[in-house]
Amino acid sequence: MDGIYILMFIAGAALGFGASQLLRHRLAGQKIADAEEKAKMIVEAAERKSDSLIKEAQLEAKDRLYKMKSDFDAETAETRDELKKQEKRLLSKEENLDKKNEQIEQQAKENARIERELQERESGIAKREKDYQDLIDEQKRQLETISGMTAEEAKELLMQSMENEARHDSAKMIKRIVAEAKENADKEAKKIMATAIQRYAGDFVAERTVSVVQLPDDEMKGRIIGREGRNIRALEAATGIDLIIDDTPEAVILSGFNPVRREVARLSLLRLIEDGRIHPARIEDVVKKVDQEVEVTIKEAGSQAAFDLGVHGINNELIKYLGRLKFRTSYAQNVLQHSIEVGFLCGAMAAELGLNVKMAKRMGLLHDIGKAIDHEVDGNHAEIGARLAKKYGEAPKVVHAIAAHHEDVTPESVYDLLVQAADSLSGARPGARKELLENYIKRLEDLEGIAKEAKGVANAYAIQAGRELRVIVDGGKMSDDDAVILGKDIVKKIEEKLTFPGQIKVTVIRETRAVEYANK
Repeated sequence: MDGIYILMFIAGAALGFGASQLLRHRLAGQKIADAEEKAKMIVEAAERKSDSLIKEAQLEAKDRLYKMKSDFDAETAETRDELKKQEKRLLSKEENLDKKNEQIEQQAKENARIERELQERESGIAKREKDYQDLIDEQKRQLETISGMTAEEAKELLMQSMENEARHDSAKMIKRIVAEAKENADKEAKKIMATAIQRYAGDFVAERTVSVVQLPDDEMKGRIIGREGRNIRALEAATGIDLIIDDTPEAVILSGFNPVRREVARLSLLRLIEDGRIHPARIEDVVKKVDQEVEVTIKEAGSQAAFDLGVHGINNELIKYLGRLKFRTSYAQNVLQHSIEVGFLCGAMAAELGLNVKMAKRMGLLHDIGKAIDHEVDGNHAEIGARLAKKYGEAPKVVHAIAAHHEDVTPESVYDLLVQAADSLSGARPGARKELLENYIKRLEDLEGIAKEAKGVANAYAIQAGRELRVIVDGGKMSDDDAVILGKDIVKKIEEKLTFPGQIKVTVIRETRAVEYANK
């Protein structure tokens, strides 16, 4: 029984396995069929999409081809038009060149005709010149035969005679012109200048490029220098002035070319010495305060100068520049005092001549305003001053008088000449200006050297502090007329070679001495 059951179990299991295998085969076939169907659908869809993409690509290619063809056609048409235009221009140029060639050919023919005519004329002229030269040579031979002198001897004699006559006539003319000018001008000029000089005389203070500050004792030098020199460095940096502390007892020297900064440094150092507190922070505070005070002083000095002369309406900035002249010197002459004096002199001379006194004073006061500008501005002081006056609204006459007071610009009115004369008077009077001994001696030597270079000069002496040059000539080698011409030549050389304030009088002395000895 058990065997039967086992067989039955095995048979059932086999039947179940077979049925499951059959079912599995059926399911796998169904899946394969479904998969094949899906694959077919995917392939069909891919084919449809590829067809669509191919069509789109074809359309896009056609569009691009059409656009490229259109662009090419447009460029071709534009190039064709440009070529046509260039062709027209070339044709036009060719026509113009043909016309010009025709004109050139015609001009060449005309030039050739003129050249032939000129050659014919030159031939005729050369023939006539030869005839004239033959005639002149014949006349010369006849004159030499009659006079008994050669042509060269006669020419030399004639030139010598004409030269002597011309020198004599020129000397007489110079004497006559000088005499007439002196007769008409000396009295009036002396009167005007003497009146102007008498009406004003200024005080002058000798200013230099260094200032000396006295110390209470030598111990103060150490305090001014400070630890490792920090105080003196701070003072120099704040003022822009060099402090020289040497072996000079109880004194410090301030050195600098800018007189305003030097004055600020001098006053600041005096304040610090008086206060006793000397350190970098205190130095900066004191210098700042003193700088402000000096600016106020500058403005007050300019305002006072304008007030003293009765000149009103000057721009405030111009007043400040005018006040800066108080700290500037020229040949040790204070420039502000010099400007005030020139203003008074111009006014006095203008009053004598019946001119506008206020205008003349204004010109004289502002004539050296350019000296208030430091070296960073290019140009001479007359040119700088004229630009400055024009900038701040001065009248054209005043501007021109400033520009012309050293004849850098040609004078245009009598006011310009008044400013020149007053400037020379103020600077040339004795004691107004000072100069170094070496410069003074060199100037005198140059004066005497210019005179001694001339032919016929026996000796020369510069006198009156170089205001007069006396030239002694050899009376046997030089006539009175030659002496007059020599004086003019020396004056011209002095004006060309030397620079000097005022004027220099040149006196040529010629004398003849007869010396005889009585013997027994």
